[in-house]
Amino acid sequence: MASDYALALGARLRAIRQQQALSLHGVEEKSQGRWKAVVVGSYERGDRAVTVQKLAELAEFYSVPVAELLPDAPVAAAAEPPPKLILDLERLGQVPAEKAGPLARYSAAIQAQRGDYNGRVLSIRQDDLRTLAVIYDEVPSRLAEQLIAWGVLNPEARHAVD
Repeated sequence: MASDYALALGARLRAIRQQQALSLHGVEEKSQGRWKAVVVGSYERGDRAVTVQKLAELAEFYSVPVAELLPDAPVAAAAEPPPKLILDLERLGQVPAEKAGPLARYSAAIQAQRGDYNGRVLSIRQDDLRTLAVIYDEVPSRLAEQLIAWGVLNPEARHAVD
């Protein structure tokens, strides 16, 4: 049976991973197989002991100080998930195609990939916004402002943009 400390450490690891919008398989993909989903999952459940070396490597992978992974560390800003980026697909249909075409195609691709066809809203990630910024040849913050002005992106997204 896992110790309380192992469970608390696992909870911190899971929280950091989820704040970065990564699934266990996403960790494996992003790390190009360096971190296996089953191993990270067993650390998070407290089923497997993590060495100091591995903990330091995980901290580097997540780009956080090692102290943020430790259960007794202060939970400052790391505990707050970033604001959600929500696209209003109904409003997107009202934006002229010459402006919204790339966004509409990108949104359709995400919907197809997820099998999410509710047609009203679509959650996207910060990385999606960065990708769209490249497509639109804009900096992410300026693109976010444009999408908010079109009524396509929720205003809280301003706080999610670097």
